[in-house]
Amino acid sequence: MSDDSQTHCCNDADNTNPTGDLNDLTDLRERIAQAVRDVKKTTPLAQSFTNFVTINLVANAQLAAGGTAAMSFLPDDIIDTASISGADYINVGTLLPFYKDALPQIARAFRKSDHKWVLDPVAAGIGKTRTEILRSFRAAPPTIVRGNASEIIALATMWGLISADEASRPAGVESVDEVDAAIEPAKKLAAFLSASTPNNQAAVAVSGKVDLVTDGEHVYRLPGGSPLMEKITGAGCSLGGVTATYLAVAEPLVAALAASLLYNRAAEVAEAKAEGPGSFQVHLLDALWNVTPEQVAGSEILS
Repeated sequence: MSDDSQTHCCNDADNTNPTGDLNDLTDLRERIAQAVRDVKKTTPLAQSFTNFVTINLVANAQLAAGGTAAMSFLPDDIIDTASISGADYINVGTLLPFYKDALPQIARAFRKSDHKWVLDPVAAGIGKTRTEILRSFRAAPPTIVRGNASEIIALATMWGLISADEASRPAGVESVDEVDAAIEPAKKLAAFLSASTPNNQAAVAVSGKVDLVTDGEHVYRLPGGSPLMEKITGAGCSLGGVTATYLAVAEPLVAALAASLLYNRAAEVAEAKAEGPGSFQVHLLDALWNVTPEQVAGSEILS
């Protein structure tokens, strides 16, 4: 665990605030900037049950964004710590046998306590065990789903939200679909998640050349980022962790937008300084720390 500040939490800044006018980008930008400020000010805890291949980058990215990280693979540990964490993150990459029972158990506990969490459905559609785990989450769904286009389409299919005819073949951790192909699946998935939350707020974030974020009704496209994000292990995993960090202080749509925009701006800064993937990762962490709330909120947002 990386839990040297576990007592930091932000349950007083929950998702009960009015949504506001989502058609007003000025209002939306103000709430995105406030989310970035709140994370840096309150260092909220967002714990993770994540891919052990990328766990170090996830924790470091959460810390660099201003939050606090706690990492565990023990269901009772995760469930107990959820009482002091603002949100949680579950990543189904690099599965181990015990995940089949542990992850549904954790999701059910989160459902019972109305605890907010982010799901990264890595490689959705690959393998019987992974599919069983992801299908089980339909009965105890997350607050935010973040993945690539193929993962979002696959998850919407296995949850029965779109027909199999609308789905593409699974592609492991890489996407074979363009982001635009996931618009309707993402909207249906977000609407399903919203209907399952106490305050009817949820979001789906689709990563790609131009990222897409939706709450089921509104759709936002976020240009930018860097091709070098695809040349390091854990870029998407760490983005999921940072999304949970923002979910600890903001409503789901704002959290998903803030995290994606922060990553796009930080990746651009890192690419300008990097000499390759290794130095890019170092500069990415530095940029996550240094990008300002105004830079994040002032990003291009296409609606």
